[in-house]
Amino acid sequence: MAEKSAKPAKRLSSESNSHEGATAGEISALEEAFRKFAVHGDTRATGKEMHGKNWSKLCKDCNIIDGKNVTTTDVDIVFSKIKGKSVRTITFEQFKEALQELSKKRFKGKSDEEALQEMYKLIEGKGPGLTGVTKTVASPTVSRLTDTSKFTGSHKERFDASGKGKGKAGREDLVDNSGYVSGYKHAGTYDHKVQGNKLPRLGVCWSHLSQP
Repeated sequence: MAEKSAKPAKRLSSESNSHEGATAGEISALEEAFRKFAVHGDTRATGKEMHGKNWSKLCKDCNIIDGKNVTTTDVDIVFSKIKGKSVRTITFEQFKEALQELSKKRFKGKSDEEALQEMYKLIEGKGPGLTGVTKTVASPTVSRLTDTSKFTGSHKERFDASGKGKGKAGREDLVDNSGYVSGYKHAGTYDHKVQGNKLPRLGVCWSHLSQP
């Protein structure tokens, strides 16, 4: 009887160890995310401590801040509560305490453990994104100001018909020594016309004069 009762106890022990191993794996992934955000934007950071600015970014990028249950104000309050009075950063252990505080608000209706695990899932495997980078937005005002076809005066002379800048020729008054009026479209065609019409006219003229 003693041998039979010992087997279930052994199975329970193995299940407990398996759960602890999974939890350790989750914490490891969580710590990796913590370090990525902790060093973001700071070349001197070691990844062991996190500033309030990076804490806020983590909460935004990982959707901890949902605008309903958790707001930016909530995130700032928790950070101030968890960190020490004379410091401006939190350690990884304090980071987990802060997550536990927010998880109760972020996942209402779930048990404390379930809420915390859901919070971990939001963060694990994540890293700083480009959510703060300014994006170019098409604006009618900008389009109108950059449309070279609508330029007038000296500004218009800086671009060709396709909108490409003329470079130095568009910025300086270059001297035209061709002898033609500026803007004349048939420049360089005079000699060609004279040579094409001169001989026939002379031929007709001399043949007429040679007649009695």
